Amino acid sequence: MLETPPGGIDPGPAWTALDRRPLDRDALCAALLLPVGPLSRLGIVAATGSTNADLAAALSAHPENWPDCSVLIAEHQQAGRGRSGRSWATPAGAAVTLSVVLRPAGVPQEAFGWLPLLAGVATAAAIREVAQVPAVVKWPNDVLVAQPELEELAGWGHRRKIAGILAEAVATPSGPAVVLGIGVNVSQTPSELPVESAISLATAASVRVSREALVRALLRAVGERYRRWCEVRGDAAACGLAAETSALCATLGERVTVDRPGGEVLTGLAEALSGSGALIIVDDAGVRHEVLAGDVRHIRAD
Repeated sequence: MLETPPGGIDPGPAWTALDRRPLDRDALCAALLLPVGPLSRLGIVAATGSTNADLAAALSAHPENWPDCSVLIAEHQQAGRGRSGRSWATPAGAAVTLSVVLRPAGVPQEAFGWLPLLAGVATAAAIREVAQVPAVVKWPNDVLVAQPELEELAGWGHRRKIAGILAEAVATPSGPAVVLGIGVNVSQTPSELPVESAISLATAASVRVSREALVRALLRAVGERYRRWCEVRGDAAACGLAAETSALCATLGERVTVDRPGGEVLTGLAEALSGSGALIIVDDAGVRHEVLAGDVRHIRAD
């Protein structure tokens, strides 16, 4: 549901009040549950610490209750988790905060590295569709939007983070599962965001966006890409995911610094994605490195 505010961007009280209403669970179930939509189960809780933590615990205790493509949404996530254990919280009803259970039977685990990128591409696509904002992906787990009118920030340039992804593996008796957490800033005002590099759709979009419309578009985008990926046993090239990710990945072609696990710092040109979704970086000596994990900073983000 979109409504164009008078005069363009309107991040004031009317905007935030519009999108802080509770989600309509019945309407979302009717639109997203099988056989109409991609989901096998949809739960909504008023508040929790972390939807990822909740689903990881639930999968460990009762995996039969959370089949492939189950989703848990929190109206208020009070202790969300990002990469490297970073924590964050959002005002109630101000963001889309959800986690998806993926149990890709028949897909080799070495292909699982594509799942955060699949989520990032799907999130960017949903934001483009519903909010009419040209969102892009920052490898491996952020979604950014450009704001040329804002001052440049080191490592970000004129871009700001509007969404984040966290993928966590969970072992179950029937095989590995992945809990894929997705958080999108929707109606937060600048003072409600935790860092200067973050932004919400209330500032970035020139249309008003309901959380419900964004949830529908986001989960359909994830479900469609995941279905195609599973059909080819995780072959990202065969299902088109590799090409779509490369086209939307703002990191490629940029000079970057990567803080790798263990404390190593790597600087070079982000050249390409590998067959497993790793980032290929060519350092200043011309040596190619395959980066599987790390915090990436764009030296020139625009």
